[in-house]
Amino acid sequence: MTSANSGADPTRTDVLILGAGFSGLAAAAMLARTGRLDYLILEQGDDVGGTWRENTYPGCACDIPSPLYSFSFRQNPDWRHLFAGQREILDYLRDTSRDLRITERIRFDTKVIAADWDERDGLWAVRTADGAMLHARFLVSAMGVLHHAANPKLPGIENFQGSVFHSANWDHSCDLSGKRVAVVGTGASAIQFVPAIADRTAELAVFQRTAPWIVPKFNRAFSGKERKEIRRNPIKRWYRRARLFWIHEQRAGGFVSDASKMGPTKALASAHLTKQVRDPELRAKLTPDYEIGCKRLLISSDYYPALTKPHVNLVTAGIEEVRTHSVLATDGTEYGADVLIFGTGFDAQNSLTRVPIRGRGGIPLGAQWASGPEAYMGTTVSGFPNLFLLCGPNTGLGHNSQVFMIEAQARYMIQCLRYAGRRGVIEVKPDAQHRFNEFLQGRLSSTVWQAGGCKSWYQDPVTGRNTLLWPRSTVSYWIRSRFVRRADYLRHL
Repeated sequence: MTSANSGADPTRTDVLILGAGFSGLAAAAMLARTGRLDYLILEQGDDVGGTWRENTYPGCACDIPSPLYSFSFRQNPDWRHLFAGQREILDYLRDTSRDLRITERIRFDTKVIAADWDERDGLWAVRTADGAMLHARFLVSAMGVLHHAANPKLPGIENFQGSVFHSANWDHSCDLSGKRVAVVGTGASAIQFVPAIADRTAELAVFQRTAPWIVPKFNRAFSGKERKEIRRNPIKRWYRRARLFWIHEQRAGGFVSDASKMGPTKALASAHLTKQVRDPELRAKLTPDYEIGCKRLLISSDYYPALTKPHVNLVTAGIEEVRTHSVLATDGTEYGADVLIFGTGFDAQNSLTRVPIRGRGGIPLGAQWASGPEAYMGTTVSGFPNLFLLCGPNTGLGHNSQVFMIEAQARYMIQCLRYAGRRGVIEVKPDAQHRFNEFLQGRLSSTVWQAGGCKSWYQDPVTGRNTLLWPRSTVSYWIRSRFVRRADYLRHL
């Protein structure tokens, strides 16, 4: 096959990657390192970054330390804060793409509308919204799971006369100064933007369905001296990253095997709430009724103080109706509103099937996943030859850096490509995929995510199965993904 950039046949390449976020850039970097296969990235946006390009809401930042939430093969000595903000992470991804010469292999503003497996030619045929058709031996879905906003269907929303937007599509033209603002949702995004906007608003009503567990955010700036030392000393750079990794990795046991290990974390969260919220009535509203870790554990040192401000109301009643200039709660209280902001997260369960991907016999991936997403190693799917999913089913984490898992998956993908050969076809066997997912669900049943007394976006809404998280340590996944178990695959040359 010819290079995507050689000009000989611009419609063909060896590997086609969908998405230029962390996953897509990791896949590209690994492919470039091997130097054996050509690749092309299709990105629907006008820049790299994925989630970190799309989410620009006030206060947007990572909740994993910056030296760990970055590529091991391109560590950044110049992080300015322990927990980097959105702009700093986006700049890091831009620099990575440019410095590794990935940017020149990306087609921006290219929306993929379908991908079909051509059994006769053993190729993926990918159509884009501009009418183009591209062909590749291998297809990599790196579209991520946290980018399709989940907008709630509220009664009467069509009658609201003010501005309405989701945190993932922040309307920066909307001036919140002196406005009455209603926020729906209290998840990871809301606890960042609520403190950032609270002082600008005249009134702020925060509608909470379920109280989150929150621990303090021990953020700090890296001094110029620290940055200089880290830049000059790669051993210290690796030590800092490794230390942060093992600090987070030690928490895995509390999530997946022994809930009692979460005791110190629960005590920290409870003390944090008691210290920052003196009002017993408000504190009661903010006390979760499920085990810590069942839902995503959040970090913030300014969310609780924002809720104690005199012009801020925490509303635990449901929403009865949205009216022209207000929101009516189910307890009969009406809250005036000029702006309505959704902090309701993302539709993670359906994110990988929004682009129609059809495998053998024209079967859509969405149809095969009618009972919820599942894959082998979270990466390959029976009936979909030469398809690789990054951030696929059950590769998400509740305790450590997702970038570590992305790199492990990308390396596993490279091992699969080597086994397949340049013109080969590789496909996981149905029984291997079934055994792997039986193992996953068996392990997941006793984790805090399934047994902690909550419902979350980790779970398929129909079956209740946890289809997003890895139920063991990240090290265990890294070990499993080091080599391809060839007996679990069909291979045709």
